Order: sequence, then structure tokens, then C-alpha cells
Amino acid sequence: MNGSARRLPGFLLAVCATVSPHIAAAQEAADPILHAMREEIERSRQLSIVSLDSPYYIEYSLDDLDSFSASASLGGLIGSRRTRVRLPRVQVRVGSYDFDNTNYIFTNLFGRVGSAGFPLENDLLAMRTFFWLATDQAYKGAVQAIARKRAALQHVMESEVLADLAKAQPTQKILPVRRYMINQEEWKTRVRQLSAIFTGYPAIIESDVEFQAGQSTAYYANSEGTQCRIPENLSFLRVRGAALAPDGMLVRNGTVICVREVSDLPSEAEVRQRITTLAKNLSDIVQAPAGESYIGPVLLEGEAAPQMFAQVLGDNLAIIRRPVSEPNRPIPLGQSELEGRINSRILPEWIDVVDDPTQSQWRGRSLLGYYPVDMEGVPPVPLTIIEKGTLKNMLLTRQPVRGYSGSNGRARLPGNFGAKGATFGNLFIKASQTASVEELKRKLTGMCRERNKPYGLIIRKLDYPSTAPLDEIRRLAAGMAQASGGRNPVSLPVLVYRVYADGREELVRGMRFRNLSVRSLRDIVAASGENHVFDFLDNTAPFAATGGAAFVTPATVVAPSVLFDELELERSQEQLPKLPLVPPPSLSERAAASGTA
Repeated sequence: MNGSARRLPGFLLAVCATVSPHIAAAQEAADPILHAMREEIERSRQLSIVSLDSPYYIEYSLDDLDSFSASASLGGLIGSRRTRVRLPRVQVRVGSYDFDNTNYIFTNLFGRVGSAGFPLENDLLAMRTFFWLATDQAYKGAVQAIARKRAALQHVMESEVLADLAKAQPTQKILPVRRYMINQEEWKTRVRQLSAIFTGYPAIIESDVEFQAGQSTAYYANSEGTQCRIPENLSFLRVRGAALAPDGMLVRNGTVICVREVSDLPSEAEVRQRITTLAKNLSDIVQAPAGESYIGPVLLEGEAAPQMFAQVLGDNLAIIRRPVSEPNRPIPLGQSELEGRINSRILPEWIDVVDDPTQSQWRGRSLLGYYPVDMEGVPPVPLTIIEKGTLKNMLLTRQPVRGYSGSNGRARLPGNFGAKGATFGNLFIKASQTASVEELKRKLTGMCRERNKPYGLIIRKLDYPSTAPLDEIRRLAAGMAQASGGRNPVSLPVLVYRVYADGREELVRGMRFRNLSVRSLRDIVAASGENHVFDFLDNTAPFAATGGAAFVTPATVVAPSVLFDELELERSQEQLPKLPLVPPPSLSERAAASGTA
């Protein structure tokens, strides 16, 4: 159980109420999976082998997944699948809370437990047998790992001695589970029809529309007494397109509409309008001139603002603990730009930042980042991250880090070396000094006149989460890391406009950020009074790439448009391929065949 983090397809937590311990005990007895977990944990706690470390902590989690997906391109179905699977995970810690087999570079090398063999039916004996064998395997691996860790510490010096696991109060949260049917044939037809919209845009060489609806029940139990059963639902429409500009530059545009239930998706007319707008924007980008290097005022308007905050701020809110390593075998490990900066000014004094995963609604709109417990069974609490521009808190799991010894319920992704990864749920960027978007534009052009700049820049959308293939993303990330001075790069802008003194706007393409980092946030000079809600599926891949990681966790950022005093952008340095030698097939014939001509 991971408090919204799931192996793809991802599933969202439903809004439910906590049950009392007495009801929880009764529901455990009625739920064979919970019963199997508890029985085997209790039996495994008695493990005691002469000359070997005994387990002090055992953790079982399981995702019971049922999903349907369908995808189409240019009016033709390219795939559909029904998935029914149960994915168990077992962790055994030996030693003590102060020192155990985790936080060592080879922790995950020993005792890995696969999901093969876990029954789809509620056969109590079969489930207990799986947990028994998996616990035995994990225990043997834990004993091997702690021995290797002790040996490594004979040759290396730890810069700071921290405990390996923080204690937490046991949680009982067993929520009701409801299932519903998906009309598979209806959705196959709909994705065909939606994908056929792209037949009207011949400049777009690749496009697809994917629908996915899934239901999951997340189970979690540990030897401390925590026991959870959380229903999760998520449905989404993902639309992607790519095109080649006349000079060979590859440009992309995409969008994902995420909701809790299928019934919450926008109307057919609104979905078609959004896809049409995406396709038109992509066609316009193809014909736009390539941008040039720029240093000056930049306005991030609309969804570009929360997309930026999710990466520049959100991705730096967790402290990454360096593991014990072997002599002469250092490992590269990215660090948060905010580490060691508690009580330092990060943003203007008129901006606060709060992470509140306990909110399921905001101004009548559902928030994807809601969850009742995290991956470690710890309930989250509202957390003020930045107060009057000053950093006050970080996102924490049960792995102690420098300056913190307890969790605040933010373990939402798998981590490294036996730990969990921290990330936000609902991140609210709150500005107390605001102006209208039109006033921000006037301020932008005024700043450019004062600095004798011919134009300013407005960015209205980023490629986040990225819709590019993983190999392309890795290549982009490597090149952009150099341009960002070794910091985590920010995803490519998709909609970038030059705005001139008379208010005229001109779309440009092929731009990327340079040196955009946490330090840049202090250069925000104004914010809009209107807030923008950005829902997305976070994961551990670069730029949260769609399909780039096995686990995802739903998240939301609510933020105003923001005006930066100065940002630096440059033209992409990618080598451009030659255009195809043969023209594409006629889309008009395909459109007629699809009935969309």
C-alpha cells in the first residue's frame, strides 16, 4: 500500500471515512487478504535463528488491480487490454530501528520478491503460502544485506549516524470497496472517433489517443499493528502528437485528463474541443520560427505555472539520504537544492506554500492529490512548506534524514536502498499580492521597454509530464543537465510566445530553459489573482514521463500565473534529422474512411 503510488495503471484514492478499531477487526476477518497478511506477519514475528539477526519489522503490501485500456491512432484501434492482477510486496528488516539492513547500496540486491504465483482468487491457504515463502526469501536477503553493511562500515566512515527507521503510531484504516463495470466496446469506439480528429492536421506525423480506467484496492499491514485497505480509482484520457518542422526539428504536444471516476470525465464536446486545440497548436508550432537565446522578463501563464512549480519546487521538497557504500565505490546521487536551507528565503515574502493531501475538494473541484494514508500507513497532515517566502518544512518518510527523525506521511513512491520516496499530494501556491493577467502582461512589456529589449516571453505550457519516448527523454535530459549547471533540468516549453510592446504575440519553437532552479523563484515579481489547477501522475522518471516508470502517484498543484524578473532560455542544441524522403499517405482518404471528412 503506498498512499496513491501504484504500478501502472495508476489508481486514485477514493474519498472515504476511517472506521473504528472494532469495525476494522471485524472487516479484517471478512477480508481474506487482510486475514492472510495478519496471520503470516504474526507467525513470522516468532522467527529466531541461532547466530542470525532476528526480524524486528515486517511489512506486507498488495495492489489488487482491475483495469481496461484502449488506444487508437487516426481513427484506427491500435490496442485494447483488460488487466487483472495482484501485485504483492514484502519487506523484512533485521537488526533494530537504529541499525538494520536498509540504507546500504546493495540492500535491494538480496531477497527480492516477485509477484509471480500470487493467487487472483481469495484462497486463504494459497495466499498464506505465498507470504510465507516470500517472507522467508526476504528474511534471508535481509540477513545477507546487514552482514555486508557491517563489513562495509569497517572500511568507511559515516559522516553522520542516523537511525534507519523512525517509529510510528499504528494505524487502522479499512475502507469499503466498490466495483463497477466499464463498457469496453463503447470506449473502443470513442477512442477511434477521438483519434480521427488528427486526420484534419496533415502536419502531424504521429498521434494517438489512449483511454484507461482502473480500479484498485491497496492493502497494507506491518508487524507494528498498522492495517489498511484503501480503494483507489483513476480514469484518464491521454492525447499525444508529434510533428516535424521544415528544418527537421521534432516538436510535440500532449495532454492528460485525469479524474477519479469515468463519469467525471468532461463532456464529449469538451474533450473534442481540447483535442482539436492541441492539434491546432501543434500545427502552428510546426510553422513557427525557431526561437533565439533570451535573457529577460518571462511570464508563466496558465498551466505552465503549476507545471513549473511541480518540478522546480515540488521535486526538491524531499531530502535524499546517502546510503552506506563500499570502499572506492561511490554512487552518483542527486540531492535536493533545498537541503540545509530551512529558515532561508526561497520565494517572495508574499507567497506561502502548503501541501495538504487531506483536501479532496477545492472550490468545487476534485483534487487528485488526496490520500488518507501514505505508502507506510502513515496518515498525512496539512503541512506549511513555505511561510512568507521562508522555507519551514520538508516532505518526510519514516527514513530519518539530517535534521528530522519522524515521518509526516509523505511516502508516496518507491525509493532506493529499502526506503520509500517522499513527494507532495496537493501543493498550494498562495500569493497575497496579486494582479490580473492583463496587468502582468503590461508589466512584462514595461520591463522590456525599460531594458531596451525588443520583446518579452510568455510561456503557456510545458511538456510535463513529458509525452516523448524514454530514449528521447534521456537524451534531452543529458543535454539539458549541462545547460542547467548540473541541476535537475526542467521540461521543455511547448507554447512560447514573443510579446511585443504593442501587445502583439508571436509563437516560437525549439526553446529550452537554462539555469532554471530553486534560486530562480526569488526572482518572481508578480502573480495573478486567478489560480490554475494542474492534475498529473507523478513518478520517478525524468520529467515524470508518461509510461516511464512502473509506479505512479496522482498529484495536484494549484498555482497562479507568475512573472519572473529574469529567466534565461536558449535554442535547443539537438542535431536535427533530415525530413522523410517520401511524402506521407493522404489523410483525406483516411478521414473519409473514418467518417470525419
